[in-house]
Amino acid sequence: MKLNSFATLVFFTIIVCTSCKEPNKKQEVTESKDAQTSQDIVKSVLTLEEQNAMTAEQILDKLKEGNENFVNNTLTQRDHSEQRRKAVIGQYPKAIVLSCVDSRVPVEDIFDLGIGDIFVARVAGNIENSDIIGSMEFATAVAGSKVIIIMGHTACGAVKHAIDNTDAKSMGMTSLQNLLNEIKPAVHAKKGEEISSKNKTLTNRIITNNVRKTVGDILAKSPEIAKLEKKNTLKIVGAVYNMETGIVKFLE
Repeated sequence: MKLNSFATLVFFTIIVCTSCKEPNKKQEVTESKDAQTSQDIVKSVLTLEEQNAMTAEQILDKLKEGNENFVNNTLTQRDHSEQRRKAVIGQYPKAIVLSCVDSRVPVEDIFDLGIGDIFVARVAGNIENSDIIGSMEFATAVAGSKVIIIMGHTACGAVKHAIDNTDAKSMGMTSLQNLLNEIKPAVHAKKGEEISSKNKTLTNRIITNNVRKTVGDILAKSPEIAKLEKKNTLKIVGAVYNMETGIVKFLE
């Protein structure tokens, strides 16, 4: 009986010790994963050399890859504190995006970008004006960005009001009326088509029309941007962001 009791005690001790070691193994795995995750965190910002080395086509490819990350919820981890400190030295963004002011369109996240990666200009209906064009000239001719993106988005409120011919001026909003007037030339309906923002097919088409109009207006109003685009040192493209899917569709 004593021998059996001793054997039982030894067996129980082995089981207990083995189970005690298991948490340590799990801890080692967790620490290893944490170390790997720490290594993957981006702390750098774009340099002049990196900006110079990229072509417009390569930048667009990177932006498309970034949008895929956004759609798949695999955004790059960044050390914003470290990036902020490094960006103080200078900025060398690869592109400038003109987007609507809509709060549901987070431009940097949509393209998986961090501090110093991109210029962002925002105005309701993603229209151009002299200040926006001046900002684009600074971003490209002065700061070296090689891509301009005009990005509209689905369910755009400004476009909807332009379609519905909202009279903002009568409500005391002359500036808003001027903005809507900039969008109205993009409003074209097919014969017999209902001209209403409730017509989703029409609205989406006009959102695209408005993007194309803005691209054309910028090239017409800025000889500098047109010159850079003609020399193939700058690419200006239109795009539409789908708020339901998160996908950015680039226009031809």
